[in-house]
Amino acid sequence: MQHMSPTIVCETYGGIPYAYYPLGQYIATVSGVCGGRPTFKYTRLEVSVVLDVLAAGWTVEQIVHEYVQSQLTPEAVAEAVRLAKEALVTTATVVPEAE
Repeated sequence: MQHMSPTIVCETYGGIPYAYYPLGQYIATVSGVCGGRPTFKYTRLEVSVVLDVLAAGWTVEQIVHEYVQSQLTPEAVAEAVRLAKEALVTTATVVPEAE
């Protein structure tokens, strides 16, 4: 599992300084953006929004089309699902089976 880098990454994006903590190639947390919740890099699109619409039955193609202005890619959506799965697996408590 990839963990949040303890080092902030500083770039210029669209001529504007952009500092973030990478969670993956496409997902980051940015101080002052969406309360620091994970977003797709260079957007204000929260990962939780995409996971919610996936859970509601949207296809990846529908999501990418709906969020075309965010330049969201199928690879970014796949990374969101993978990171969510990894977070669940590492934080879930194993409950012993009933006897």
